[in-house]
Amino acid sequence: MPRQPASFFPTTALDHAAAGLGAGVVSTLCMNPLDLLKVKFQVATTAYTGGIGRQIWYGLRDIYRESGPRGLYRGVVPNVAGNASSWGLYFLFYNMLKKRAAGGDITQTLSSQEILICSAQASAVTAVMTNPIWVVKVRMFTSPPNSPQAYGGLFHGFQSIVKTEGVQGLFRGTSLALFGVSNGAIQFMAYEKMKQWGFDMKRQQYLKEGREWNPQVDKLSNTAYTVMSASSKLIALSSTYPYQVIRSRIQNDPELYRNIRSTISQTWSQEGLRGFYRGLATNLVRILPGTCVTFVVYENLAWLLRSTAAKRERWRLEENTKEAS
Repeated sequence: MPRQPASFFPTTALDHAAAGLGAGVVSTLCMNPLDLLKVKFQVATTAYTGGIGRQIWYGLRDIYRESGPRGLYRGVVPNVAGNASSWGLYFLFYNMLKKRAAGGDITQTLSSQEILICSAQASAVTAVMTNPIWVVKVRMFTSPPNSPQAYGGLFHGFQSIVKTEGVQGLFRGTSLALFGVSNGAIQFMAYEKMKQWGFDMKRQQYLKEGREWNPQVDKLSNTAYTVMSASSKLIALSSTYPYQVIRSRIQNDPELYRNIRSTISQTWSQEGLRGFYRGLATNLVRILPGTCVTFVVYENLAWLLRSTAAKRERWRLEENTKEAS
């Protein structure tokens, strides 16, 4: 079996989990205002007129006028908790599953089908575990700050939902979240294949030039990660967006939207096909920069942990060699 890359933590899966956690925090703090606006557009039955730039401008302006600067970061705690835990757990499970699929050899290249299956499994487990956070997040985003329905925070939201709806209230929209597994699976299959191609090209270039390949150069450029993450997200999002609208509506107003079937029926009869794509343009504006930030931060953190572990391992080997001599 080829020599396995060094890991900063006890396993490489934990390295990727830590990198995913950090990436989730950074991207959420950067993109929370647009994430807030996206959810508001998804649950709305009327829309701002004009182009997407005008809609975003007026949407953010209205939030600012109503609640001030803090209003733009309403729900940031559950949003950070949800995104950080989601990315951390996802990369943990994803890399554990990839290692198992590769027979313990994490240097082995997997097929598109294997990547798709590993990604889908990791996404499914993560979706179920983090769904309660997303329910609270959606309701914090959509309820007026000073209304009786407003939650004081993440744990207050948990308590209020359990008190009024039972534990099952925390898992509203879970089945739709599981449907959304296809989004992540498609995205990561495309992203991983693009990244494999990028690394193959870089290794060939180093081999051609006679340059040494080492942990310090074992990464692509930030531009490459940006293009790959944006392209893969566009591919995935274009085919799976309607479920997000249905999920947000069920989570936001369980009395009006009781289940998936009735929500689809009401949305279709009242708004037509466009209703299933409410907030899509805003989502693209928000999700593409957010995705790019997430993956660039994740890849750089993963590389930093990997290269630091390699240096530490080399230093230990040198120390052992000195002691032996």
